[in-house]
Amino acid sequence: MTTIDFYFDPISPYAALAFERLPEALAGRSVAVRYLPVLFGAMLKSLQHKGPAEIPGKRDWTYRQVQWLGHRLGVPLDLPAAHPFNPLGLTRLLWATAPAGQTPGRYAVERVLRHVWRGGLDAADPARLAALTADLAPMRDPASDEVKADLRDATDAALARGVFGVPTFGVGDKLFWGLDALDMLTACLDGDAWFDGPAWEAAASLPVGIRRN
Repeated sequence: MTTIDFYFDPISPYAALAFERLPEALAGRSVAVRYLPVLFGAMLKSLQHKGPAEIPGKRDWTYRQVQWLGHRLGVPLDLPAAHPFNPLGLTRLLWATAPAGQTPGRYAVERVLRHVWRGGLDAADPARLAALTADLAPMRDPASDEVKADLRDATDAALARGVFGVPTFGVGDKLFWGLDALDMLTACLDGDAWFDGPAWEAAASLPVGIRRN
C-alpha cells in the first residue's frame, strides 16, 4: 500500500476541492492518505512569498476560479464571509483531534473544511469555532503546547521536504502541488513510465536565466 501525504491548510479553497475529489481520484488504488494540516501563512513567510489572496487581481481571479471549479466538479463551495482569515484555531483543532504521534482522520478534516467552505459564514468566528470544537470533541486541548508543537513541526517538516504551497501531495520523494496535479498524481501511482524518465529530474537542473532584485 502506498502512503500519500496530503499537506493542506483550511484557508485554501483548492485544498477543500482537492479533498472532496480525492475519493474519486484514488478509487481502485491501494493507497492510504495521511492528512497533515500546516500553516500556509508560515510557509509563505519562510519562503518570502505572497499568497494569491494578497495580490490584487489575482485575489479576485482566485475566488472566481474556485467557484467555477466547484460548479464544474459538482462540489459545493461557498466563499466564507471574509478571506483570508486566521486559520490557526482550525489547524490546531485538527491536530488536537488526533492522539499524540498520530495525524487527524478524514472525518475531522472534512468537518473543518466544510466549516470554512460551505454556508458562506465567518470561518474564524469564535462561537462557530467553539461549537465545532464541542462537536469534534478533540482528544487533546487545542491550546496545549503539545498541539501547537505538532502544527509547528508539521509545517517545518513540510518546508524541509520542499513543500511550497497547498494542497500538496507527497508520494515517496515526489511532490505534486495543486488541485490540477491530481491527474499527475494518479498517473504516478499507476506506474506511468514517464516518472522514471529524465524529465522529472531535468526540471530541477534547468539553469536560471535572470533573477529579479
